[in-house]
Amino acid sequence: MNDSGTDLIPFPNKLSWVPPPGLNVLDEDTLIEAQPGTEGVGRWLRSTVGAATGLPLRDGCHADNRIVLRIDPATATELGPEGYRLIDDGYGLRIHGGSAAGVFWGAQTFRQLLGPNAFRRAPLSSQSEWTVPMLAIEDSPRFAWRGAMLDVARHFLPKGDVLAYVDLLAAHKLNVLHLHLTDDQGWRLEIKRHPRLTEIGAWRARTKVGHRASPLWDERPHGGYYTQDDMREIVAYAAERHITVVPEIDIPGHSQAAIAAYPELGNTDVIDTTSLSVWDTWGVNPNVLAPTDTTLAFYEDVLTEVLDIFPSPFVHIGGDECPKDQWRASPTAQARIAEQGLANEDELQSWFIRHFDRWLTGRGRRLVGWDEILEGGLAEGATVSSWRGYAGGIAAARAGHDVVMCPEQQVYLDHRQAAGDDEPVPIGFVRTLEDVYRFEPVPPELDADRTERVIGTQANIWTEVMENRQRVDYQTFPRLAAFAEVAWSRLPAPEARDFAAFERRMTGHYARLDALGVDYRPPGGPRPWQRRPGVLGRPIEGAPPIV
Repeated sequence: MNDSGTDLIPFPNKLSWVPPPGLNVLDEDTLIEAQPGTEGVGRWLRSTVGAATGLPLRDGCHADNRIVLRIDPATATELGPEGYRLIDDGYGLRIHGGSAAGVFWGAQTFRQLLGPNAFRRAPLSSQSEWTVPMLAIEDSPRFAWRGAMLDVARHFLPKGDVLAYVDLLAAHKLNVLHLHLTDDQGWRLEIKRHPRLTEIGAWRARTKVGHRASPLWDERPHGGYYTQDDMREIVAYAAERHITVVPEIDIPGHSQAAIAAYPELGNTDVIDTTSLSVWDTWGVNPNVLAPTDTTLAFYEDVLTEVLDIFPSPFVHIGGDECPKDQWRASPTAQARIAEQGLANEDELQSWFIRHFDRWLTGRGRRLVGWDEILEGGLAEGATVSSWRGYAGGIAAARAGHDVVMCPEQQVYLDHRQAAGDDEPVPIGFVRTLEDVYRFEPVPPELDADRTERVIGTQANIWTEVMENRQRVDYQTFPRLAAFAEVAWSRLPAPEARDFAAFERRMTGHYARLDALGVDYRPPGGPRPWQRRPGVLGRPIEGAPPIV
């Protein structure tokens, strides 16, 4: 019997077998009845499940051998817009969702029920029959924001790799792709008003290999960028899969690539900004944006084009790791502090953030920033990505702000997955699959009336030591599967979670990842080609602090 109903990830809130337990057979006569509003889900089923099975899955109704897709007001009321019910009782398969998104998540569950070969791109001649367990499933997500941050600034990923990650997020019912598009090491988005951002800022002459203390260099130039049409394609592809793409444009730190392209953006009264190039190593860079009207107008130009590409209600502006040394030495910065009546350089950073908070709010968007935007006073409408631990998120929630929990000690997927010398470029704390599975996004310090401010959670994939898709796959999977269940499912307290059962379900999920071509870390450790012997990392010993 097809046992795919027992290895679903994320596991649904309610699942029962329809008596007597059996299998429903899909064949060339199986139809898809996509009711109004679900046509996109029907197209997705034909392009993925249809391609994998070889079944035509034609449009049709009035037959028992059919898959019915329906937006159901009752499901919306009872389970929310992303909730769904999947019922296979031998008289057709019904997927009812609270919205088209809910129907889509139900369709993702249906694909898992078909078995791992349903994740291939073409049918296998060895499989001629497709069956679905006769089940009744009722499911809905815990969090509205279930995200993954993909850093394409440190190492550029071609468009096809980003599209593949959109599919991987969708397969795990994650609905936010946060794209880190700019940093000291590269600017990755075409801005037509300021073409040197990609002509110059998208390319660096060489790259540090491993941690910044490593003596190794890759002497090849590295770079790349997405044209605006490339990015519109990514955004549209994600939208078909009910994923929101949130762009990040870093302000005012992590900006050397922009300053290399346009030196007037930097603190020209402190250093010779014309001597700066796109940074070729890692760490916190001292070269930050100057607090001038020129800089504000430049980034308003940038964000005007960003808003035209990304319909996301949220725009991320970074705000993290902004050293203040140049501002302390800059007469221009000190004059701005005096003019605005600011107390210090922390409040000058807050002035930057507040300016763009007002600018985005005036255009119907919401600003998101890393938790350093709390320093010097939080902008009125800002949402906080709490990365340095829980503390920033707790403070923001208590102040009435929305929070996305993504503490580095728990869900930074560049951190190593095991102790020992086999892990490639070992960075940070050991974060095993079980550690991620026991991550709890809502800290107990928050009172019940403030927990609703935690709108979601996010795993972050920083790519300083990940030079290509293969390395990103290794660091991300299988841990993103555990994170997806944390973000979707209503799990018990961390210590009460049944990791053994999750690990058993992962056996079936590894087969899905194999079918998708994901170069994940096997349970027994890295394969020979996944190791990076001799490349210096920065492992941190002991358990990570809860801060």
